[in-house]
Amino acid sequence: MYSCAECGRLACCESEDAVASPRGCPSCAPEREHLLAQYEHGETRHLARNAALVEGHGYCRLTRIEEIMDFARRCGYLRLGMAFCVGLQAEAAVVSRILKANGFALDSVACKNAALPKEKLDLAEDDKVTPGEFESMCNPLGQAQALARADTELNLLLGLCVGHDSLFMKNSVAPVTVLAVKDRVLGHNPLAAIYLADSYYCDRLFPAKAKAEDSPAG
Repeated sequence: MYSCAECGRLACCESEDAVASPRGCPSCAPEREHLLAQYEHGETRHLARNAALVEGHGYCRLTRIEEIMDFARRCGYLRLGMAFCVGLQAEAAVVSRILKANGFALDSVACKNAALPKEKLDLAEDDKVTPGEFESMCNPLGQAQALARADTELNLLLGLCVGHDSLFMKNSVAPVTVLAVKDRVLGHNPLAAIYLADSYYCDRLFPAKAKAEDSPAG
């Protein structure tokens, strides 16, 4: 069981000496040498090296969209794909303008492509966003397949629903990077809930703690 999220040492950031790592650290795993070998060849090395170059030259300087363009250029990718949520079509249109203005070709596919009815997923009317009306299901498989047919070299995710993004990434032929995730409640800034986890959102994110505090003493 690994618990890097609770690690207070982060020895992996300071030294490759496994002795400095705490017990259970994945840095001490026996496959470490095998991992190093995997980074020496092929597409893995190509992607990893260019990702490191983007980090080294753009750290705290480039915005996410600029980092994506820098990464694509370093990798030699000119044909990009974008799988986006229809709820962020206005944002997708701006992204399209930016990428094309910077010399990239872009194929973009909306989440509701193919207009597949939600009934195919055995959803009841009260499982819909608007019961009683036609609702097309999100179709990440269709997005992945369309971008594969377009022969894109790098695919961008913009605001796909939780789970739909998983299906897209699992089925994408080209490598995938995330431009932005969707959180309508927090203005597409999901980390706001994390920053407020011990204050405003405490009761919602730690229900057991809230229940204990509401219980009468004794």
